[in-house]
Amino acid sequence: MTDKYQTREERRKQLQSENNNKKPKEKKPKGKKKGAKQIFKRIFLVLISLGIIGIIAGAITFAVMVKDAPELDANVLKDSISSTIYDMDDKPIEKIGAVNRDYVKYEDIPDLVKDAFIATEDSRFFKHHGIDPIRLGGAVIANFTNGFGSEGASTITQQVVKNFFFNQPQKTLSRKAQEAWLAIQLERKYTKQEIFEMYVNKIFMSENMSGVKTAAKVYFDKDLDELTLPEAAMLAGMPQAPNAYNPFKNPDRAEKRRNIVLSLMNQHGYISDSEMKEAQAASLTESIVAEDKRETSDMKYDPFIKQVISEIEDKYPDVNVYTDGLEIHTTLDTKAQDYVDKVMYEGNVVEFPDEDFQAGISLLDTKTGGILALGGDRDPDVKLGFNYATENPRQPGSTIKPILDYGPAIEYLKWGTYETVEDKPTTYNDTAKTPINNFDNKFLGSMSIREALARSRNIPALEAFRAAGADNAQEFASNLGIKLNEMYESYSIGGLGGKDEGITSLQLAGAYSAFGNEGVYNAPHSVRYFTLNDGTKINMEPESEVAMQDYTAFMVTDMMKSVVNSAYGTGSTANVPGLPMAGKTGTTNYSADDIQKYNIPAGASPDAWFAGYTTNYTMAVWTGYAKRQNYLRSNTVSNDQRIAQLLFKNIMQYISQDVETADFKMPDSVEKVSIEKGTYPARLASSYTPSSQIISEYAVKGNIVQKVSEKYNKLDPAKNAKASYDKDNDAVNLTWSYGDTSDVKFDVSVSINGGAAEQLTTTSDTSLKIAKPDPDSTYTFTITAKSSSMTSDAVTASVKVPAKLEEQPATDENETVDDDTKTDDENTGTEEDKKNNNNGNGNGNNNSNNGNGNNNGNNGNNGNGNGNNKDDEEADENEPDENENEPDENEADESTQTEDAADQSQQSTTP
Repeated sequence: MTDKYQTREERRKQLQSENNNKKPKEKKPKGKKKGAKQIFKRIFLVLISLGIIGIIAGAITFAVMVKDAPELDANVLKDSISSTIYDMDDKPIEKIGAVNRDYVKYEDIPDLVKDAFIATEDSRFFKHHGIDPIRLGGAVIANFTNGFGSEGASTITQQVVKNFFFNQPQKTLSRKAQEAWLAIQLERKYTKQEIFEMYVNKIFMSENMSGVKTAAKVYFDKDLDELTLPEAAMLAGMPQAPNAYNPFKNPDRAEKRRNIVLSLMNQHGYISDSEMKEAQAASLTESIVAEDKRETSDMKYDPFIKQVISEIEDKYPDVNVYTDGLEIHTTLDTKAQDYVDKVMYEGNVVEFPDEDFQAGISLLDTKTGGILALGGDRDPDVKLGFNYATENPRQPGSTIKPILDYGPAIEYLKWGTYETVEDKPTTYNDTAKTPINNFDNKFLGSMSIREALARSRNIPALEAFRAAGADNAQEFASNLGIKLNEMYESYSIGGLGGKDEGITSLQLAGAYSAFGNEGVYNAPHSVRYFTLNDGTKINMEPESEVAMQDYTAFMVTDMMKSVVNSAYGTGSTANVPGLPMAGKTGTTNYSADDIQKYNIPAGASPDAWFAGYTTNYTMAVWTGYAKRQNYLRSNTVSNDQRIAQLLFKNIMQYISQDVETADFKMPDSVEKVSIEKGTYPARLASSYTPSSQIISEYAVKGNIVQKVSEKYNKLDPAKNAKASYDKDNDAVNLTWSYGDTSDVKFDVSVSINGGAAEQLTTTSDTSLKIAKPDPDSTYTFTITAKSSSMTSDAVTASVKVPAKLEEQPATDENETVDDDTKTDDENTGTEEDKKNNNNGNGNGNNNSNNGNGNNNGNNGNNGNGNGNNKDDEEADENEPDENENEPDENEADESTQTEDAADQSQQSTTP
């Protein structure tokens, strides 16, 4: 053995020595390890405690939330409650409820329909027990991410609970807890088949009906077992938003929703890819019932009730007016509605051109915006059909001008009603520089905005729009409930386009009511309030909003008064005599392409409007056809384009009977201004302005025009003064011309051969005749116009009377006689003698009429002398007929003289 042998004791000592020589190992502190374990234990215990506390708190909270949950009443699960509608006087007018429902048993529901609804509404319906934890988890995450209510987790069972037991129009945590609690109970008491049967018979499917079986009949005229895959999918997609996905009203949206349902059916394995694609390609509009074959309704106030339903469903989508037993209190004026129906349906108050002619009428309370009556369709048999008053956006034509043009100009620029605008050739500011025209293709030059609106001139409206600015116009319209997505210059005359297809008569009536309500806008509404089945009252009246300054409302209103009561206003057909009212006409045009495409005659229009108001009522009327190619004939051919005005007049006259109608009150922010007629830009009337030349206008206080007219400080002189000698009748004729002679008289004096001037007369006529003038004498006349305290510069005119030829001796037959005592039969002699005698009478009478005294039968010169002694009052009483001696101005202007005549007749004018 090579190794040295060692005893056990030696080996032990050696090992001990080696161990002593080794470096000792570092030992970890025992305290730190122990501390980490203790922290972990504490955290774990805290979490466990919090979890327990959370569970306890959640349980307590859940218990508190569900303690007030309704009992799971079997009777409630079977019965639905109709709603009652009341008029403005709280008298019941109609009951609407789930009467239009065909009940279907579970075993009679085709698998195709079951699969469509389950895939869409609750894919794990047959697996959960009332609540779907997976769906609930996804909804919780979505609600934390996007806010409470962003995504629902309701199962079909929960929807049954909600539809039967809850109708509160708000989403709350307590309601969700109660739904979940009742859903669990429902699953315990009823089978899945029974719950599904409750669901498909209860769901609201628009068109005043509930239940899938009824919907199949209404929309497709089929029983459930006759439905195709795309038809079943469309019905399954409706419960989420029944009115939005109504295929009659919104076929495009309904088709998109149907295709989503088909995708879900494919996703959950109910149909193949090829079946899905084939069904998605099917046309929805070809499968639904044609409009002329749809069910009709005997509901008396159909258009109005449809609006009531729409308002509640839009604002409170969880409320079902057909099943929730609501008490709905409306703004309906049954007297007004009955008359609107009479006018619309009977056609003997206003004559319509044919059966296809349509009208949309919206009648509001000016002060509240409450809808008093609606004329929605001329066919009374259509069941909750298309409403031309509320669902028919059309281009408004010139009815938009107060809203986009003149209203903003007064609101933001403080224009007065006399502001001058120019009706002249103009183009839009587009790249093509498209010309803008008036309806008559004429240009009338300068005018006030009052006249421009009353005459419905397009170019001045565009000028006002440009001055106010597109942004201001858009804001002004928005304040009146007309939300325009875009703003082009063509909008200024009602040519809406692009994203803005038009406005409805209800929107227009709402906007106009603010003008009549001192600038305060109340959104049109048909429901004042409604109460739920549990007695909860929900107010529906909108809050009043100040849409414009009171000066804007008053001044636009006063301008629109001129539309109906001025000689040049376009709305005179709508005027109700004696009723303070304002309004505006509107028509629209066909494009060049439409004219060619539909062979439209000149002057035809697709739309005609009239909107107007009193302090009590506001009404907007649209007339036209459903199909654009059917046109309204021009006023020169028929009254088609005036029917809107006739409808307005008849209805407004009827409802205003025995009702006190106050005039529109001028606010303190407005001043009345006296403007001199025909001044552009406007000038204040001076103290010399004739009363006939003064018009009343309005201005914003502190913004009155400052310049005063000087036109009438001195009267204009007479013009075209001319004196001439009439050889045949031996008389001097004096004529002159003047503009408006209504308040003007003329002083006429004469000087013979340069002698002293003597006044002949003061007359309102513009001509004078002197018989038997002195021969070989020059007569110089002076004419001065005067009115009140003003006089004009004098003008003169002269004429030389030639020397008289030697007279021939008279025969017995030509002896002078007293014409006043001799009849025409007694005036014998030659024709020339008769002429002389008659001229004597005529000259004498004429001079007498001019205030020249007792001249009948006497020598002309003597008559003149005597006449000069008459005073002005006697002269006035003997003035001739205004038209008797009126000269022809054109003849006077265009007359020429030979050199010989110039020696006898001279004319001069002194400024």
